[in-house]
Amino acid sequence: MEETSKSITDSIVNIVFLTYLTMIPRRKHNASSGSLPGQDDKHASNDYILADGGRREGWRAAIRRRLRCNRKTLQKRLPIIAWMPFYDGPKAVGDLIAGVTVGLTVIPQSLAYANIAGVPAQYGLYGSFLGCFIYIVLGGCRAVPAGPTAIASLLTWQVAGGVVEKAILLNFLTGLIELLMGVLGLGFLINFVSGPVSSGFTSAVALMIATSQVKDLFAIPVAGSTFLQQWISVFRNIRDASLWDPVLGFSCIALLLSLRKVGMIQLGKTRVGGPSTHQKVITKCLWLLGTCRNAIVVVTTGVLGYWFVATRGSSPVRLMGHIPSGVPLPSLPPLSYVRPDNTTAGFVDMVAEMGSGLLVIPLIVLLEDIAICKAFSDGRTIDATQELIAQGVCNMGNSFMQAYPGGGSLARSVVANGSGVKTTFGGFYTGVMVILALQFFTQYFEYIPKAALAGVIISAILFMVEYDVVRPMWRAKKLDLVPGVGTFVLCLTLPIEVGILIGVVVNIVFILYHAARPKFSVELLRTDAGREYLMITPDRCLMFPSVDYVRKLVTKCAAGADVPVVLECTHIYSADYTAAKSIEQLTADFHARRQPLYFYNVKPSVCSIFEAVAKPEHFTVFYEDEELDRLLAADERLRPSKPPPPPPQVA
Repeated sequence: MEETSKSITDSIVNIVFLTYLTMIPRRKHNASSGSLPGQDDKHASNDYILADGGRREGWRAAIRRRLRCNRKTLQKRLPIIAWMPFYDGPKAVGDLIAGVTVGLTVIPQSLAYANIAGVPAQYGLYGSFLGCFIYIVLGGCRAVPAGPTAIASLLTWQVAGGVVEKAILLNFLTGLIELLMGVLGLGFLINFVSGPVSSGFTSAVALMIATSQVKDLFAIPVAGSTFLQQWISVFRNIRDASLWDPVLGFSCIALLLSLRKVGMIQLGKTRVGGPSTHQKVITKCLWLLGTCRNAIVVVTTGVLGYWFVATRGSSPVRLMGHIPSGVPLPSLPPLSYVRPDNTTAGFVDMVAEMGSGLLVIPLIVLLEDIAICKAFSDGRTIDATQELIAQGVCNMGNSFMQAYPGGGSLARSVVANGSGVKTTFGGFYTGVMVILALQFFTQYFEYIPKAALAGVIISAILFMVEYDVVRPMWRAKKLDLVPGVGTFVLCLTLPIEVGILIGVVVNIVFILYHAARPKFSVELLRTDAGREYLMITPDRCLMFPSVDYVRKLVTKCAAGADVPVVLECTHIYSADYTAAKSIEQLTADFHARRQPLYFYNVKPSVCSIFEAVAKPEHFTVFYEDEELDRLLAADERLRPSKPPPPPPQVA
């Protein structure tokens, strides 16, 4: 399976450059003008060849832009500088309320997410405070409390396999990769994860997370790393299920879903003049009740577990058990660990065991974070590069506090936004609450039933299944269902990081196929002088996947008409050596059968590529409509051949 992951990763690296070229927007030249493009049009595309040292100046300018540090750049890379001078009392109150409210949500969530990651519960809390503090300085979205997430936790379990040392090192390497991607400006990579692939992945992850909680819901052992393997194990062991754990778990799920509905109640919404003050207060209380539902369920069941232990000496349901108290001391991420067979795995061995997860987790964390930022951006442009830097530093910092990978959580962001958060400083109060919980309340966490935490996770995960996108996707473009459904099925049957990589590859293959099969318009036209010619217009660039197809199609169209052919190149904004070789062969074929072939409106950069390979006497370019009549009149191939001499007369 590791070899499969590596081969898939190599495939993505090999084709990512070409796919990136197909995704770069181009500035179009006005084809109707029929004139030579202006000199500035050379630089209308990243693919144009720059003459006179332009390439050297390009990379030098790029380095200068990276190193330039003015006020605007400083505010872009340290967003706190932009909003801190305008921080006032109302904003501070909003951040305080939101931070405390999110803190009540993040504490039970972190305990539950640690269970998904397969590590002890305290490690979920270890990743829930330092990242909040770092994001205050580097974060660009007010509603992103950094910390453990359901998706990152499941991926950590898939990659680290419940080994704490690997999970911590994975966090450090994930943060380092995110930081390097941000410094190098590689935020565009998330564009390769399309909407259908993202929806299929998210839905599969939701089912995987819910499946991972079945073992605590029924108090049975569950083995396996994929969706099918786990459910096979569940059905084998279901006869050993406890009675009271599922009763408590399903009761918690029902209560959580009910409280969620209660939080959506809005009194006086249809009342003329709007709700009264009394109704507003009740609505706010109901909203707070729904928002704090996780904390309410966890505290209530924790008290119930403590009562059973205090009065009867044991609990009929499984409890969390002992959780060490106190904030961990900063320490370097572990570079080795002892395997179950008493052999020691070094740093290289640990990285090799992580495999493609080192690439998948940073992209998925960024994808989730960008989705949250777009939802709560208030109309502002999202800087994916800055979010990469912020999340990278947060994860690297959290690794020194013995935490596993995390990012932005949509559930916490919804709570923060609904609580009236104004700036990223709301994360300060969330972090303080987590520290207080670690320092003073972990002794009480051991009485929380595992079934209750499973109910918390399942009730939240139910709404991550994106079944509502299937119908619009079917109506819009049925072909998009292939990568979406394919990613969904693959993530359930294979390790998740392999499933998402295959989904991305399938999506890229679709893009490449689209690039390899350009559309053509073919018209039989007349010049001003009345000469007929065949105008063939491709709708996109000529790159090596499409050149054979283009050559065959042009030859086929021209073979059916004994007239000159004009290849309209207005939409060809880039080309490569393979395309130039194909053009050379195409012009040679036309010359061999004495059929004129002309190229109209070729961009200077593309023309230089074609001229470097094609023979000058075969490659003819024009930019004015009037030039075509002159070229046709001067072309000897169109002149009627001399009539054969009459046969000699027989006397």
